[in-house]
Amino acid sequence: MNQNDPTQELSDVGGGVTLQEVAQLAGVSSMTVSRVLHAHANVSEQTRSKVQAAIAQLGYVPNRLAGALATAKTRLMVVIVPSLSNIVFPEVLRGANQRFEAAGYQAVIGVSDYDQQKEEQLIEAMQSWRPSGWIVAGLEHTPRARQMLREARSPVVEVMDMDGDPIDMAVGFSNLQAGRDMGRFLARGGRRRIGYVGGHLDRDLRAAKRLQGFNEALAEHGLALHGQHSADEPSSLLLGRTGLAALLEQHPDLDAVYFSNDDMAVGGLMHCIAAGIDVPGKLALAGFNGLQIGEAVPKRLTTIRSPRFEIGERAADHILARLQGKQPQSRDDMGYEFVTGQTA
Repeated sequence: MNQNDPTQELSDVGGGVTLQEVAQLAGVSSMTVSRVLHAHANVSEQTRSKVQAAIAQLGYVPNRLAGALATAKTRLMVVIVPSLSNIVFPEVLRGANQRFEAAGYQAVIGVSDYDQQKEEQLIEAMQSWRPSGWIVAGLEHTPRARQMLREARSPVVEVMDMDGDPIDMAVGFSNLQAGRDMGRFLARGGRRRIGYVGGHLDRDLRAAKRLQGFNEALAEHGLALHGQHSADEPSSLLLGRTGLAALLEQHPDLDAVYFSNDDMAVGGLMHCIAAGIDVPGKLALAGFNGLQIGEAVPKRLTTIRSPRFEIGERAADHILARLQGKQPQSRDDMGYEFVTGQTA
């Protein structure tokens, strides 16, 4: 390796937009691009601006595999999830990791905290190591994140949603339809004064889609939400309990409440037990995800069970198949299971 050549430190091993492509678009040499990336002083501001504009346009991320052989390939698989605080995404991860380990790959985990800007930063940081594949939660990302994933030249699978256009492949289910199914179930069961309790819908876009579908189903029956409590914080058991209490204080005549997920719904059930509210006689409760905690409570929760572990497995299988030169389907809708339960 030539110690005086900075391009040796920013090789383009493993695919993705190359340094040479940036140089071509900017109309400069590869050496000049490297000097800009290294903040070298001997570059004019005009040239630096052209290079930075080309980097932004192409979504280029420097490869940190310094000195690696041109034929080297990483054995890393990136999995970016919004949270590890409940069992949903750890189960996705467990399913994917089981498949990756069996094939000799190592999963690298990133947690975005439902923040698209943080997700973008994670993608940029991880792309610098040129992983062999990507699993990313959801179909909504910042424009730059989408561009980096498109330009990664590695298989990308977006999981846990089918309501939108995938960058490459998608494995999941329709959150819109899940919301519709629950709305129809409550409306057909004679519930008329229905409320909603959820976390930050501006971040948890899949919960927002379920609420959209739920509202569409109510409208089919000539109904609308009677009340809503959405807190600007992540969902939790405690938020479900305090959220339902706050909602019932404003709307004591509610006869059903739909929660963004099972954590929230179980918290709501705990409030009803403490307050002596008859469930489902006076108030029906419904959640989403089909967590075990919803089966362990005194009355089994009415919910929709998502195949989280299987989605992780299938997403990993699609990536591994693509790496073997196969062409798995780009959209793999795995559906869900409606659990009638005892709370609605």
